[in-house]
Amino acid sequence: MRFKFLLGFSIALLSGIFNMPGAAENQAAFRIGIAPHTSARVIVEMYQPLRIYLENALGRPVEIVTAGDFTEFARRGLQQQYDLSVTTGHQARLFEADAGYLPLMTYKTDFKAVFLVASNSSYHEPRDLANSTVIGLSPSSLVTIWGQHWLHRNAVANVNIRYVSASDSVAQLVLNGEGAAGMTSLANYQNLQPAVRDRLRILNESLPLVGRVYLLNKRHAAMKERINSLLWAFAETPEAQQYFQKYKLVGYRKLDSRELVEMTPYANEVRQALKQIK
Repeated sequence: MRFKFLLGFSIALLSGIFNMPGAAENQAAFRIGIAPHTSARVIVEMYQPLRIYLENALGRPVEIVTAGDFTEFARRGLQQQYDLSVTTGHQARLFEADAGYLPLMTYKTDFKAVFLVASNSSYHEPRDLANSTVIGLSPSSLVTIWGQHWLHRNAVANVNIRYVSASDSVAQLVLNGEGAAGMTSLANYQNLQPAVRDRLRILNESLPLVGRVYLLNKRHAAMKERINSLLWAFAETPEAQQYFQKYKLVGYRKLDSRELVEMTPYANEVRQALKQIK
């Protein structure tokens, strides 16, 4: 009878351990949400070194996930679907203000938005784009919001904005004559294949903006120092150095809280875009 009692008690104790709050979460994949600044295939490839590093360091599965466009990415982020998020400054501000994400760091390289036109086109001044089609990413993309502001400031009349899902599509559509100009980031322009990039030129570029920011979900607040330390440690690895060099990012840098506050007007436009799809 004593043996049966002890056996039953042990089974109940083990059952209690495996059903304790948080035990299932510890087994679940740690999801890194990357804003869709390029195709999903390229994003997975870009962040594979970080995924592998964090998976080994955390001792749990790590997934790289994205979304079909920036608006959907913002919606998922506000729904707390990412454990760690990497997104441009305006959405980082939105995630911080509306969903409690904790900003960690950004990249050293300045982030700029650019207007691209075909190198042999007749577009040289803002007014040349009047009555044309301009290609951009989703309405919640920082480069698109900046570009629309630029068109408005320059009183460019009767412009039709066509939204697409990936920056490489922007370049191809401009070269195919399906748009007079395209809006993308300077980094994405620089990372185009030389045969494509050489057929384009920059019509205008922005001042430096807050680029991709790393943010930790508030439910992992207790892990903030650990995750922060792991990211800085990752930055010293050969794999990270190769990644920084390949994508012209130089490395990580600390983020000044004022940088995100300055992105509030852009964050407000993302809120408006989200309201329109409800």
